[in-house]
Amino acid sequence: MTQERAQQLIDINPNCGYAALLMTAKDSMKEAPPEIIIGSTVKVHVKIREGDRERVQVFEGTVIARRGSGVSETFTVRRLSYGVGVERVFPLHSPNVVKVELVRLGHVRRAKLYYLRGRVGKAAKVRQKIAKTA
Repeated sequence: MTQERAQQLIDINPNCGYAALLMTAKDSMKEAPPEIIIGSTVKVHVKIREGDRERVQVFEGTVIARRGSGVSETFTVRRLSYGVGVERVFPLHSPNVVKVELVRLGHVRRAKLYYLRGRVGKAAKVRQKIAKTA
């Protein structure tokens, strides 16, 4: 849900309890949320706090799931690190997610790619989506 859609719902019925929830959630949503496509390989730039210092760490992997809507929408990224599968769930509208960079598009026919958890090596690869030229 975007900020504009939340404002439309508030304008329709400003007295309902859901409108109050939307008003508070609308402020913490990003103006232009990043485009997350299932099966694509992305680089997620995340703020990491270590004591009083703050730095940006990059987590690169395949998007295997997306769930929720509105301010609580999340996406799951999986990568192999030293032969061990590592998954992280990122809130889409979190201020700690600085940016999401698209590395390559993947061609999949599923909304959830949980079957990749049981695969290792080349079997865990997702086909690349090739853009058609006219």
